[in-house]
Amino acid sequence: MGEQPIFSTRAHVFQIDPNTKKNWVPTSKHAVTVSYFYDSTRNVYRIISLDGSKAIINSTITPNMTFTKTSQKFGQWADSRANTVYGLGFSSESQLSKFAEKFAEFKEAARLAKEKSQEKMELTSTPSQESATGDLQSPLTPESINGTDDERLTAETSQNSEPRAEPNAVPFPHSSTSISKHWEAELAALKGNNAKLTAALLESTANVKQWKQQLAAYQDEAERLHKRVTELECVSGQTTGIKTQKTELNQTIEELEAALKAKEEELEQLKAEVENAHQLQSQKDTVTQKLQETETRNAELEAQLVELEQRLESSQVEQEAFRKSLRSLLQLLDGKIFELTELRDSLAKLIEGGGS
Repeated sequence: MGEQPIFSTRAHVFQIDPNTKKNWVPTSKHAVTVSYFYDSTRNVYRIISLDGSKAIINSTITPNMTFTKTSQKFGQWADSRANTVYGLGFSSESQLSKFAEKFAEFKEAARLAKEKSQEKMELTSTPSQESATGDLQSPLTPESINGTDDERLTAETSQNSEPRAEPNAVPFPHSSTSISKHWEAELAALKGNNAKLTAALLESTANVKQWKQQLAAYQDEAERLHKRVTELECVSGQTTGIKTQKTELNQTIEELEAALKAKEEELEQLKAEVENAHQLQSQKDTVTQKLQETETRNAELEAQLVELEQRLESSQVEQEAFRKSLRSLLQLLDGKIFELTELRDSLAKLIEGGGS
């Protein structure tokens, strides 16, 4: 039947920067189709994504892999065979959750397939069928990762890197005190998170150094055991005791290489956590700057408010004085009108007296 797609979704694809091992490098200009494939001939599961004719993801799922959600719309996993860390940015949280569920499902299926294959090999193989080439074959030898040439994947626009929404603008309240309290609470929370991240970063750095030393020791031990196996196989007339010792050494090598794989994946996860810590520190600096700008704006608005209150008070005083002036003027006008009325009545009487 060959290789068949069993689940597809759309996302922005990223890879960790091979030089810094910290920053994400986009491998697609827009959202592309990311699919799970099942190869029935080899009984393996793969994650494949194409940007045009270029394969930007070709990752075989192994039982040691772990898919980690680093935000509501971003997830990542480490591929030790490809020596990189893949990141996917989705347009919604539901798409990320669905992809993570499928990853866990196919990872478990890969584990069961591997166990079944190992059991079959143990039942069908005998010591006489072992060859020098088979004994020296390392579990780290990568499997064939050739995909089908006719996989057609489409493109669609989604979001960039780790999707995040810009914070909504907060309307300026009637009182500047509430704004200050809001930003002070947010700054305190960021300070607490920053302290926790700093402690985690120091602990991670110490663990990384320790695990690097362990990895170097494992590699040296594996190399020494490989040389020992080669020396034993070169000895003519192998006895049963030598074969038993060789089998034990091969098992020890497999265990060491499995432990080496696990440590490499833990290192990749720690590097991703350190990168997240740097991103949170950058966000904290941005919020702190916004808080300072808001406090400056609050001070300006408070000064304007004091000035307006002074103007209002002066205006009220001026209006009161104007009202008093109007009352005085009205009283004066009433007196003049009364005098004019008396004068009119006197003139009228004079006119009437002269006519009679």
